[in-house]
Amino acid sequence: MTYKQDIGNSGEDTAASYLQTNSYEILHRNWRYKNHEVDIIATKKNKLHFIEVKTRTGLQFGYPEESISSRKMNSLKKAASAFLDSNPSYTQIQFDVIAILGSKNATTELLLIADVFF
Repeated sequence: MTYKQDIGNSGEDTAASYLQTNSYEILHRNWRYKNHEVDIIATKKNKLHFIEVKTRTGLQFGYPEESISSRKMNSLKKAASAFLDSNPSYTQIQFDVIAILGSKNATTELLLIADVFF
C-alpha cells in the first residue's frame, strides 16, 4: 500500500467513525460499480447519503475539498445511479463531502459539507 493510499484509508476510517458518532448507519465503504466508487454510503433519518472523503496532510496543494474535480463528481453520480438501480426503495438521497486535514495518526480538522449539488 502506498503512503497516499494509507492516508486515504485513515481518512475514510476517521470519516466513518465521525458519521457513526453522529447517528449515521454505514451501509457500505468503497462501494464500486465498474470503474466508479463511492467512499461511504450511509443512511440517517431515512435519507441515503453518498459521501466522498478527501484527506490531506497539509495545505500546500489547497484544502481537501478543493481537489474534488467535476470528473470525480460525475463518477460519483454514476455509481450512485447504479446503486439506486439495485436498491430502488430509497426515495431521498443526498451527496456529501467530508474533508479531513491531518495525518495518519491525528486529525486536525474535519469538515462535513452536506448536500453538495453539482
